[in-house]
Amino acid sequence: MIHITDKKDCCGCNSCVQCCPKSCITMHEDEEGFLYPEVDESVCIDCGLCEKVCPVVNQGEIRYPLSLFGAYNPNEEVRMNSSSGGVFTQLAEKVIGKGGVVFGARYSEDWLVEHTAATTTEGLALFRGSKYMQSDLRDSYRQVRCFLHEGRWVLFSGTPCQVAGLRLFLHKDYERLILVDFICHGVPSSKVFQAYLNEQRNKYARKRIVGKNTVFQSLKMAPVVTGVNFRDKITGWKKFSFSFQFSLPSGGEKKNSVFRSELATRNLFMKGFLDNLYLRPSCHSCPVKELRSGSDLTIADFWSVAKVHIDMDDDKGTSLVLCNTKKGQALFNEIMLTKVETTYDTACRYNESLLYSVRPHLHRNDFFRLFEKYSLNPSKLIIRCLYDTPQKRLRLSVRDILIKMRLYK
Repeated sequence: MIHITDKKDCCGCNSCVQCCPKSCITMHEDEEGFLYPEVDESVCIDCGLCEKVCPVVNQGEIRYPLSLFGAYNPNEEVRMNSSSGGVFTQLAEKVIGKGGVVFGARYSEDWLVEHTAATTTEGLALFRGSKYMQSDLRDSYRQVRCFLHEGRWVLFSGTPCQVAGLRLFLHKDYERLILVDFICHGVPSSKVFQAYLNEQRNKYARKRIVGKNTVFQSLKMAPVVTGVNFRDKITGWKKFSFSFQFSLPSGGEKKNSVFRSELATRNLFMKGFLDNLYLRPSCHSCPVKELRSGSDLTIADFWSVAKVHIDMDDDKGTSLVLCNTKKGQALFNEIMLTKVETTYDTACRYNESLLYSVRPHLHRNDFFRLFEKYSLNPSKLIIRCLYDTPQKRLRLSVRDILIKMRLYK
């Protein structure tokens, strides 16, 4: 029976829920916004299946890739709408071309992240782009098993722990199953992101755009979020931005739109995420580093491309692809990409999350202890924790003023 005593021992992969023959395990959100399993012991038959499919309890072996490549999609539109080089879309299109099914993460209507299946190339657009929250897998593992039993090809993409959970759930390898993960920094709290997004909505709740001038008015309806992009390439791939878009009701049928983009290095939510302020506890002791997930292919940003393969760098995004199995290597060789072979040492040198878990921020516990108090203004709490002295906070405020006055770039 799964019984979580230390939250770092659960990565939230949902495998235990989907394998339970009595459906007595359900996922519940804790005060930090992360999902954990809870068992109805009155129904549990103590079969032990939930423990057999847990990637924390059953950790894989350290692996090394068979080959590594820097690559990008020759389709410029797909590449620009992808986080890095658009390689995933090519892989997914190949599987759909075989009559297969692709599983990936998409936004729900309320801007949470969920796993769904796509059977057409048009449906793949929703899977593109990084979504820095943990997705709700629901019954995806069961769906994967059903499709495989029908003899169809299946490509499942997710975090390394989600891939490990699926592999353990299935109990065996399938020739027509392709597992694709990515080099993962960690997953931030969706509760924190929702609070941040609501804060931004409230900030624009009394604004509407008239020509080039912004005026204030009282609105009966809050603005509607119409777009979120954690990896917007409007400022380039290397210096990517976080952007979102709101639709502002104007009192009639016509709606005005507000678009905001901010460099990831300056956006407060992204800074808190990248500084490990509100990651899931298991991300600080990840059980699937060093390719332990069992994936066939691992995709990441090829951050060092300008140092080792400058001809592949045009600041539009280049992917790093690790072919971990012969099956994954075979599929990768089937697709048409601009690519160059590289080394494992190069991959590790500039993608440390491939090997190591990130350390929690010094003020992580303080952040969640105070979160409810600041739930309407999480930006203030992020500033308080990241810039933990009055001097640092003053320096940040002065810099922001100078930037607005165009006296500081």
